[in-house]
Amino acid sequence: MSRTDAILKRLSGLHPKLIDLSLDRILPLLDRLGRPQDRLPPVIHVAGTNGKGSTIAYLRAFLEATGARVHVYTSPHLVRFNERIRLAGKLVSTRRLNAALREVEALNAGAGITLFEITTAAAFKLFAETRADFLLLETGLGGRFDTTNVVDKPLGTIITPIDFDHQEYLGRSLREIADAKAGILKRGAPAVIGLQLPEARDVISAAAAQLQVVPIWQGLEFSGRAEHSKLHYTDGAGTRQFPGPALVGTHQFDNATLAIAAIRHFGLPVDDVAIAAGLRTVRWPARMQPLTQGRLRASLPEGHELWLDGGHNAHGAAAIAASLAALPPRDLVLIMGMMNTRDPVAFLEFFQPLKPRAVLTLSIPGESNAHDAETLACLARGAGHNAIACRNLSAAMALAAPTANARVLICGSLYLSGRALRENGTLPD
Repeated sequence: MSRTDAILKRLSGLHPKLIDLSLDRILPLLDRLGRPQDRLPPVIHVAGTNGKGSTIAYLRAFLEATGARVHVYTSPHLVRFNERIRLAGKLVSTRRLNAALREVEALNAGAGITLFEITTAAAFKLFAETRADFLLLETGLGGRFDTTNVVDKPLGTIITPIDFDHQEYLGRSLREIADAKAGILKRGAPAVIGLQLPEARDVISAAAAQLQVVPIWQGLEFSGRAEHSKLHYTDGAGTRQFPGPALVGTHQFDNATLAIAAIRHFGLPVDDVAIAAGLRTVRWPARMQPLTQGRLRASLPEGHELWLDGGHNAHGAAAIAASLAALPPRDLVLIMGMMNTRDPVAFLEFFQPLKPRAVLTLSIPGESNAHDAETLACLARGAGHNAIACRNLSAAMALAAPTANARVLICGSLYLSGRALRENGTLPD
């Protein structure tokens, strides 16, 4: 166990629940840290169900193409906890991370607090003491009572598409979930809203009106479309043509469009040349990521494709399936693991038109709250798939190998994606 893992294990024992949405514990801790949330560079706060990380990846790529120094806070990580905290463009060093975690642990003095809360406090400390031009801040869960929602005056807020997810914490209806996400809106901060279902749109509109915020909406004030592999972006100033995004998938045109609108609506110093450069160079692992080398890839025959996507809900499955459908046809094999808070039948429904040759199911190693492989296989068979439970990734790869020139997709969980990257020897940087 690494020193970081040992610290995180201690911190995880400070609260009986992994998730307990409240600001009542982190605010006193931040006060003891000297309120680092008031000493941050200009903050862009991002909430939503899907597309948060990709939208932030585009914003980072656009800003860094201008030479700006950008902090980034995202979760969860894939392989190393350091991935959650990017300081002025670089992943936090293990030395600085451990020192910050120890400091907040000492100041917290054993008080009850969740792991995400205390590690977010450490992240704010690091962001406040490291010089940068912007901070791209992703919510962990929800919005209103999310631990990140302690920044009173963000430069701007973004809400990506909202759909059903984490109902046990955010509410069983789309209106309740949207209400939680809309909690990041702030009086005086401009807002950019991604494509929304009518119920979510109504809730966000009402929340914005109460704060006297006039958001701009994707599909109304701005839009984007793919044409001949180019992104055509349109807003009140007309239409601009950009390169198609480097991230794979039809949904990435929507994510890129949302990020471009934020750049323009927030008045950030980014011109079209920097946007084009960012679209060409953007990176965001485990989102329709092709694995072209590494140990897992080497276990498949020549002619096979190996893809990785951490999408884990129905909305994410729809985006993955649409992206696969846009590729040249091949026999599809799914390798799937999923947390037990997710609905595997709803997830698999979107892959029915693609007629997978097999669904190979896994228990995610080290995750006690994951569906076991046999349960997943049983549910997949009930949904009409040829499903086989596998003991590990290597066994699943061996079963996928005999399908000639197959397109193999590892999917269903960011935790499984992280495991796959680790076993493949591909570390996010």
